[in-house]
Order: sequence, then C-alpha cells, then structure tokens
Amino acid sequence: MLTSLYAVLFYGATMVLVAGIAYRVWQYSTTPAPLKIPTTPAPLTRGGVAVRLAREVVLFESLFKANKWIWLFGWVFHAGLLLVLMRHLRYFTEPVWGWVVLMQPAGLYASFAMVAGLLGLWARRIFVPRIRYISAPSDHLMLALLIAIGVSGLAMRYVARTDIVAVKAFFLGLIYFDWQPLPADPVLLIHLTLVVALMVIFPVSKLLHGPGLFFSPSRNQPDDARERRHVAPSLTTPLRAEAGAKR
Repeated sequence: MLTSLYAVLFYGATMVLVAGIAYRVWQYSTTPAPLKIPTTPAPLTRGGVAVRLAREVVLFESLFKANKWIWLFGWVFHAGLLLVLMRHLRYFTEPVWGWVVLMQPAGLYASFAMVAGLLGLWARRIFVPRIRYISAPSDHLMLALLIAIGVSGLAMRYVARTDIVAVKAFFLGLIYFDWQPLPADPVLLIHLTLVVALMVIFPVSKLLHGPGLFFSPSRNQPDDARERRHVAPSLTTPLRAEAGAKR
C-alpha cells in the first residue's frame, strides 16, 4: 500500500510539474512586450543579450550590483541546490554516470550550503524591516518547505539512515513501470512527501522565476531602439484595426 501510494503521488506530481511549467512558459512566450525596455547599460546585439542572460543565470549579476548580502545567500543556495540535484541523479541512473560518482562528496557538503543560504534568506525576511513589510505568508512557507526538505535529507544521512539501495530500486521502478518496495522509514517518508508538495506547488509559486528570467523584457532585449523599430506582433492587428476605425 505504501509503495502504491507514493508511486501514484510521484506520477501525479510529475505530471503537474511538467504541465504547469510548460503552461507558464507558454504564457510567458505569448505575452506581448509592447515597449522597448532593456535595463541599461544593455548590450546592443542579440549575442550580447545571450551573454548577459548567461551572466544572470550563473552569477546573478544584477542582484550582485543591488545587494551583496542577498546575492551571497541567494547564490550559495542556488549553487548548493544544483549540486544536490546532480548528486541525486544516482537514484535515477543505472549504471551511475562517472561524473555523478565523482561529485558525490561535493553534493553532500552542498546540502549544508543550501540550508545555510536558505536560512540567510529567511532571516532577511524576518529582520530587515522593509523586506518584512512586503513579505507574504507564502514567502515564508516556501522557505520553510525548502529548509525542511534540506534538513530531512541531511537527517537521513547523519541521524536516521535509510536503505538507499531500496530507495534507488523504487525510483528506477517508477521509471520502468516496475514498482519496487519503498522503505517505511519515517524520515524518508517525510522527505519524499515534502518533495511531492514542492513539485506540485512549484508551477504556481514565485519559485518559477528561473524560466521567467529568459522572458523578461528588461533582460532579453538589445538596446537598439534607435536602429530598429520595436513592434509587438500580437498587438499589430488590433492597433491597425483601431486606427482604421478612427479614420
């Protein structure tokens, strides 16, 4: 019963996650950008825009310029999260890829960095008055959920160890539709339940800022307003119709 329950939960959460992200990306891609509004100083070419977006994704450049402390906590969290996710690939691959094996120690220490970054970001929302004023309950709940996932994952390593071979067999069974028994360890079940909750919430939360960055007009537009006229395609027909009606 436990195996069937979590198998259904993960299948359902995966469908919600994929469909939700696809829908939001479709919304972003079809929303018109009627104005030319790149944040200056901005690149003049499409190649320059690609480099700028790469710096934003990897280095959080604009956040670094705005606030060094927030940048530090945010970058540490995201870098730690990336390494942790890469470390978890061992549960979904057989045989395990060589580079995944090599990075297992780094991924383990990254778990501490991830939780530390999240605690710093949460402390900012609690102790900085202007940030506390604009923080909604959902902001605190998201941070609490992410911290709980990180702490429960660390607890399985240092407090209540679980059978990782059985856990891997369970997830490989989900991939190949050959369900295998899931260990009934309480900490493991808490960790997996929190992960399922995050997968379901992710497409409708502020956590979806990652894909949204690529559709931000202030970041994805070159500063060529003088050289090239900017026209939003989806607005062209209604505007022309309105102009014709006025004439």
